[in-house]
Amino acid sequence: MSTTTPGVNEFESKIGGLTVHGKAHSLSAWFVLALRLMMGYAFLHSGLAKVMEGGFAADGYLVHSAATNGNPLEGMFLWMGTTDWFVAFANVAVPWGEVLIGLGLIVGALVRLAAFFGALMMLMFYFGNWSIEHGVINGDFAYMLVFLAVAAFGAGRIIGLDTLIERYEVGGEALIERYPRLGYVLG
Repeated sequence: MSTTTPGVNEFESKIGGLTVHGKAHSLSAWFVLALRLMMGYAFLHSGLAKVMEGGFAADGYLVHSAATNGNPLEGMFLWMGTTDWFVAFANVAVPWGEVLIGLGLIVGALVRLAAFFGALMMLMFYFGNWSIEHGVINGDFAYMLVFLAVAAFGAGRIIGLDTLIERYEVGGEALIERYPRLGYVLG
């Protein structure tokens, strides 16, 4: 997989033998920023509500909702909901994960990392809230794609701290140039 930028507001990506090319409108950056902030607010709000309420419990959802609604991962959700160490992990990871993902998106720091975990959470919610009577695409699936778009477009570089983090110099060299793999979590 390789991605190049032939010109201003143009993009091209090659995956396997398929190449796609596009040209973005100059307002695209504002829409990508809006998506980042919207998802950041939604996750921060949801996570803070869970943290403030205290006592978030994932086991009921995993056992009684997700594992009994006919989804193809029923066995996995039932295992997660009846495995003590996993329930204890989920009880902390879900609310605090939402808070950290939300904060990362709002301030534009570690955006690709935050968007990856946001997409992963939405994928799990997609299967947990399994309901296909109106088709396989629902809000959870759409939000997963929004997270992936935020990551793909490097939304942390649009009025975000990732721009400053990438420019930070280490030994006279920009951080992102010295450690190019950071591009997978920044941007």
